[in-house]
Amino acid sequence: MLLLGGLSKAEVRAENAPRLGEAVAVVEHLRLQVPQESREHWMVAERGSWEPWLKQQPGFLGRELFWDPATEEGTLLIRWSSREEWKSISMEEVETVQERFEMLAREQTGQRQGNPFPLVFEGELLPQ
Repeated sequence: MLLLGGLSKAEVRAENAPRLGEAVAVVEHLRLQVPQESREHWMVAERGSWEPWLKQQPGFLGRELFWDPATEEGTLLIRWSSREEWKSISMEEVETVQERFEMLAREQTGQRQGNPFPLVFEGELLPQ
């Protein structure tokens, strides 16, 4: 997946980029289907749901959002200080935030039901 080549500053957005010497235990890696015409709608939904919620979570270090024009996918790299802190978050809480994200995404895109930005991949990356 091309993360940097050909992307403008508007297409790459970093929050709380890692500082020199900052230890990262694990990176949550997500990819979403994000059509070209809905990129800004995706960002509005992220800013109104996941962004404020993540900032309140113990162990959250920051995240980076990328958009790949070739695949029309958004990639999220979410840094956590430990896998234990990340995985200790209840699924009920995650589902509540996901519901808010989907509601905001539907409002933005005009889609009546479902998730306008479905999950394509989820995994985790370990620093080497």
